[in-house]
Amino acid sequence: MSNFYTSLNGLKNAETDLGVIAHNIANAETTGFKKSSTQFADIMTNGSAADPRLSIGIGATVSSIDQNFSLGSLEQTGRSLDLALDGDGFFATRNAESNETTFTRNGNIQINSAGNLTDASGNRLQVFETDTAGNVISTAATIDGVVPITNAAGADLAGVTVQKNGVVFASYADGTSDAIGRVAVANFTSPNGLKSIGQTKWEATGLSGAPNFNLPGIGNAGQLFSGALERSNVDLAEEMVSLITAQRNFQANAKAIDTATQISQTIINLRT
Repeated sequence: MSNFYTSLNGLKNAETDLGVIAHNIANAETTGFKKSSTQFADIMTNGSAADPRLSIGIGATVSSIDQNFSLGSLEQTGRSLDLALDGDGFFATRNAESNETTFTRNGNIQINSAGNLTDASGNRLQVFETDTAGNVISTAATIDGVVPITNAAGADLAGVTVQKNGVVFASYADGTSDAIGRVAVANFTSPNGLKSIGQTKWEATGLSGAPNFNLPGIGNAGQLFSGALERSNVDLAEEMVSLITAQRNFQANAKAIDTATQISQTIINLRT
């Protein structure tokens, strides 16, 4: 009977693998998406007192589903508030209601009616506080990126630009411009420990460690590009090969169950 359970484990594992691959393929065009892969480990049935020469396995189990944070291609958009990181790190956004901070590689930033720099879900982009010239006041903490709709002289906002070093400048109708902050980049000791929560966002966990905020291009923080977005790092050709492999694995385990059924039926027939 162990043959049935061994093959059943194989079917479940292949189904999990197929699900992960399907998720990757479905997000091949999702901005900032990072693909995943299924890792397996074998299962042994004998205890420590058993003869190691007689040890047999009872199949495999899913040991982990690893995220691949390799860089996706950068696509030029020409929009000043489309941001991309060429290297490690994440943009940080804060939910104004729950005060929770999430992390993303999707740098599609918007300005709401109050002047807040937000992602598509309304979470506020985190920046370092600067003076009006763009000099960072402190990197000990981050603040919400807010663009004043009018400046001190009463001139209306004309546009927002982000420099390569991450400084966000607000330009006004009277020809003046002021820095409102410098984009903060979050790095983690173990990015694979981040928890994916959908919408190309991640949460920090005990496995990932706490975020370490840096200036763009400093230390492990990637270089910032304005007017570009990072595409998904899914390679469709690679995923299709993996899909075929997972399908063959599923079929092989199903065949093993069929063979075990035939053997059992033969033994039953012998007794009759």
